[in-house]
Amino acid sequence: MKCPVCKTPELRPTLIEELLPAMGCEQCKGSLVGLLYYRHWAEHHKPPSDANGPATVSELPADSVNALRCSKCERIMNKYRLTGTVANRLDLCSVCDEAWLDGGEWQLLEQLQLSDKLPSVFSDAWQRKIRTESSERLRQEVLRRDIGADDAGKVETIRTWLSGHPAKSRILTYLYRD
Repeated sequence: MKCPVCKTPELRPTLIEELLPAMGCEQCKGSLVGLLYYRHWAEHHKPPSDANGPATVSELPADSVNALRCSKCERIMNKYRLTGTVANRLDLCSVCDEAWLDGGEWQLLEQLQLSDKLPSVFSDAWQRKIRTESSERLRQEVLRRDIGADDAGKVETIRTWLSGHPAKSRILTYLYRD
């Protein structure tokens, strides 16, 4: 099997973690991970207990921006975003059930506390949540740009207060009358 990024080097057997085999590229340091092996690893792996939540990442690994072909079947792999704030995307061949991790992306998954959540990352619900969060962030940025950060903060405070208020519709009706 050839590396989907470098195209020339042969992929070689490697271990991403203990009990998690993959086929790795010595040149770009990427890895092709079979989700069957991943699921076995996830069943026997105890996730770290970090009460602080996901860490922030200071330096992101390089991400393959072009569409990749699966090393096994040559079909185009789908790209899946990890979060709304990290640009890296994981590539998945839905036919072979194989994921391509660019060099450094496994460490990124660990920093984001997502290494034990790959099936969730590849789900429609996860991707929809990322799009919704990104859209909301964009709306907030536009509001800050249009009316200024101080006034946008006030609007957000009112919005939060209004969202749980029992007379929300009456208040909005009153405000819309102007």
